[in-house]
Amino acid sequence: MDYSQQTRQLNLKETHYYQQWVTLLTQEGIEGLPQTVNDVEACFGIFEGQQLIATGAYQKNVLKYIAVDHHYQDGKLFNAIISTLISALAQKGIFHIFVFTKPKYRQSFEFVGFNLLAETDVAVLLETGDVSLQQFIAQVPRPRVQKQTQAAISAIVMNANPFTLGHRYLVEQAAKASDFVYVFVVSQDVSLFTTAERFKLVQQGVADLTNVVVVPTSDYMVSYATFPAYFLPESQDVIGYQTALDAQLFKKIAAQLNIQYRFLGEEPFSKTTALYNQALATNLPPEVTVKVIPRRQAADQVISATRVRQAVQAGMIETVQNFVPDTTYQFIKQNQASLQARIQKGMQVDGN
Repeated sequence: MDYSQQTRQLNLKETHYYQQWVTLLTQEGIEGLPQTVNDVEACFGIFEGQQLIATGAYQKNVLKYIAVDHHYQDGKLFNAIISTLISALAQKGIFHIFVFTKPKYRQSFEFVGFNLLAETDVAVLLETGDVSLQQFIAQVPRPRVQKQTQAAISAIVMNANPFTLGHRYLVEQAAKASDFVYVFVVSQDVSLFTTAERFKLVQQGVADLTNVVVVPTSDYMVSYATFPAYFLPESQDVIGYQTALDAQLFKKIAAQLNIQYRFLGEEPFSKTTALYNQALATNLPPEVTVKVIPRRQAADQVISATRVRQAVQAGMIETVQNFVPDTTYQFIKQNQASLQARIQKGMQVDGN
């Protein structure tokens, strides 16, 4: 049977389809489903008569909520759903695709062209498309010092929303302790300051540090907030799962770039980030040594990018002038109106 001809898009806002969708996913062991599906851009399904027997969805370039009724052992159902999702993303100009799923589904995805990136006891991360991890690593700059066997090479991964003197202090400490430092700036465009803005502000803010290079993360060092955890039992430690995958992927990158150290900023405000840091300290060694640097203070206040964003929202950026490099401050002054417009449209200022 040609299931591709029976695949159709589902409107999950319609109760009839949503209930069938939840029933199938729950039947196939996918728990913790949301009451409203805000993390799905498009969802597809295959029916036999009126019964939903296979489904799959995507959000940005991540496939999710993929399930096939176990009563149907025909691999063509799985292939048809994945093919439909890949075609739908191609029509949007997206050709680099990820999937997070259970280890038992790894082989099924590998059969349709996905490659393993990271694996733990509870989850796997795979990719397919016109970009690969090896291509990403190949374009990362290689300093001459990298060839020296005794060279100390470190890395920092930051969102820098925006780049503050706290971020600068973290980079300075890594630069003092290392022969060379990679500063990876998270490439996901989900922050008040855009990816391009954040990247430029980091570059400007560390331009005088000669042993530091700023590199975009592409899709390979993603924020832990983007790791879907819907397929895990509710009792599963979600942050632990997310960090374990993140660490496994980072160690692959670190091995080829000869990175021995990862510097983290101490996190006194965000419990989630603090737990994430603790989990990285558990998962990265022994291949990568973790060094946690206490937050820098200004006028007896801990420097925080959140406070900078809140000052932007309140139109009181002069109150945080001593929190940021002059390059960041001047950018905010010149673009305050557009930043406030983004906030008014719903962009969050709290959080990380």
